[in-house]
Amino acid sequence: MSEKYWFLFAQGQLLLQTESTLGRCRLPLGVESPLQPVHDALLIPDMGGHDAVIAEVECPEVLPTGYQWIGLRKSYFHLEQKDYLLAGKAAELLNWHQANHYCGYCGAPLQQDTPISKRCPSCNKEVWPRLSPAIIVLIRRGDEVLLVQSKSFKSDYYGLVAGFVETGESLEEAVYREVREETGLEIRNLRYFGSQPWPYPRGLMVGFTADYLSGELHLQSTELNKGGWFNRQSLPAIPEKLSMARMLIDDWLEKPSTTV
Repeated sequence: MSEKYWFLFAQGQLLLQTESTLGRCRLPLGVESPLQPVHDALLIPDMGGHDAVIAEVECPEVLPTGYQWIGLRKSYFHLEQKDYLLAGKAAELLNWHQANHYCGYCGAPLQQDTPISKRCPSCNKEVWPRLSPAIIVLIRRGDEVLLVQSKSFKSDYYGLVAGFVETGESLEEAVYREVREETGLEIRNLRYFGSQPWPYPRGLMVGFTADYLSGELHLQSTELNKGGWFNRQSLPAIPEKLSMARMLIDDWLEKPSTTV
């Protein structure tokens, strides 16, 4: 029997194997699962060089020696980047697997068809994992940047204007709409920055930069707690390194000051 990655989740935590130095961890890799029993598992062939087993398990009172539970977000700071991305993909696939046991059209039990798709044996409907694309934008005004605090944030830091893409609109249209709705501002010079998988639970974050054009800042009270313009010397607390928001802010910080 060949070794497999074991992506085991319990109560939003991921089981990781502890390494001996600097608090680093690695994905469990072995012939047998480090925890038993494992029910309703999803088997994915050749995921990061090994077959992978993905499952929700019961949290035992005592873990085997050398293992610990770590939240998926926090695993970013304990795993190598490639392993963090694999863990995120596993979390997304588990969310999809658990939400799609039955056909949404006829109600029949779905069957695994390919590693990442299911098929209804009754009506032949195919079901694939779906992504929820969202945009995020860094807005510059001279040497200042617009930072806002979403009501969804769990701690006191500032991020960037962001929101989900709606049916029937392009990514660019979503940016202009979200900026207008959340801040009352108009922007120009919209530029694509980059994208990242955001497995919380199944997102794709698409980043942009833009320049302020016109308008007075009026925050959407149903979405934002607070916000304002900040320069490099007056930045409040900002998101952690794993997020697209932080990538955009760091990129802005690293570039020389300009006047727009």
